[in-house]
Amino acid sequence: MIVVAIIGILAAVALPAYQTYTKKSRFSEVVLAASAVKTAVDTCFQTRGAGLLTNCDTAAKTGADLTGAAAGTHVATVAIAATTAAITATGDATSVDGLTYILTPTIASGTLTWATSGTCIAGGLC
Repeated sequence: MIVVAIIGILAAVALPAYQTYTKKSRFSEVVLAASAVKTAVDTCFQTRGAGLLTNCDTAAKTGADLTGAAAGTHVATVAIAATTAAITATGDATSVDGLTYILTPTIASGTLTWATSGTCIAGGLC
């Protein structure tokens, strides 16, 4: 009887931890989708940015394939914000609760630096 109780307690602790672990692994696909677009924005800024984010704030200007980036099983959308070039990747609503991962660029000393934000931080997935 004691053994059954111990196994029950261990299962009660392990199951939520396992579910969080699987969501984190699924959400890594969303982070990778945003990273692919980030590389395109970085390259655009280095080659024709001229110190302005508005030269690289759309998929057409950067050459990024937003549809291809969002083709992952757990990725709903990937978008680039006009004028700020912020990249927002949204996870699938069923597998990763529709959480977002946002990369926001700023220009510092002629180079881009990226800040991370989004609902995934509060969700504990990024």
